[in-house]
Amino acid sequence: MSLRSPFIIFVVMKNERLIFVTNDDGYSSKGFQAAIEVARRFGNVVAVAPERAQSGMSQAITIYNPLYVNTIRAEEGLEIYSLSGTPVDCVKMAFDYMLRDRKVDLVISGINHGSNSAVNVLYSGTMGAAIEGSFYDCPSVGLSLTSHDADADFTAAVYYGTQVVESVLAADMPLPLCLNVNVPVGTVDEIKGVRVCRQTRGCWREEFYCRRDPHNRDYFWLTGDFHNSEPDAEDTDEWALNHGYVSVVPVQVDLTDYAQMERLKKLM
Repeated sequence: MSLRSPFIIFVVMKNERLIFVTNDDGYSSKGFQAAIEVARRFGNVVAVAPERAQSGMSQAITIYNPLYVNTIRAEEGLEIYSLSGTPVDCVKMAFDYMLRDRKVDLVISGINHGSNSAVNVLYSGTMGAAIEGSFYDCPSVGLSLTSHDADADFTAAVYYGTQVVESVLAADMPLPLCLNVNVPVGTVDEIKGVRVCRQTRGCWREEFYCRRDPHNRDYFWLTGDFHNSEPDAEDTDEWALNHGYVSVVPVQVDLTDYAQMERLKKLM
């Protein structure tokens, strides 16, 4: 395959897997390097991440501005690029341009700084990218650590992320497949294991703090708290994380409320 500058694509050895990595915290984040560490254990890696943090971008794409790609690192078996767009832009750029003539065996998005459990899956740029990867009939895994610390210890996230990826690659799961994997803070020995869960029902209740700038204009900072609607349910991702387990939630894109459909048929 030939690609125009600035891309550098090395020859992939026959039968070698190709793993694509992205995230929403930017190419320089510690979590992104940890995700690449996981990916390199399973094959050659092409990684494209936003040039700056893009948390909360969900499925956003860039329409009205050009996209710019820069080569960060290029060597045999590993290529890292930054993109002036969103996490989903990174996936689209990879699958529809950079790697359009190559088979990608797995998408890893992360490792995110902060949990993407419960309703956070809808806001998350990390999970937006993982979901986008599944649109290309490629198994996709979103990895997150429940710490927002920029210098967090990702040892346990790498350990359990490796376990999950190994299981996905070995199992030949039906497609589309997208997993939302969250790892609690703690050492490998402190974490109790892995639980397959469902998404917790709940929502965020936002607060806006108003301040005034030097030009006498009001500006606002967004903050808030997550309200768990079912704190005692033991089959949810929030329960698993709060009790020291890694949560694994299979994610689907169909948002149809089938129960309401039947009620609406009677009304309409």
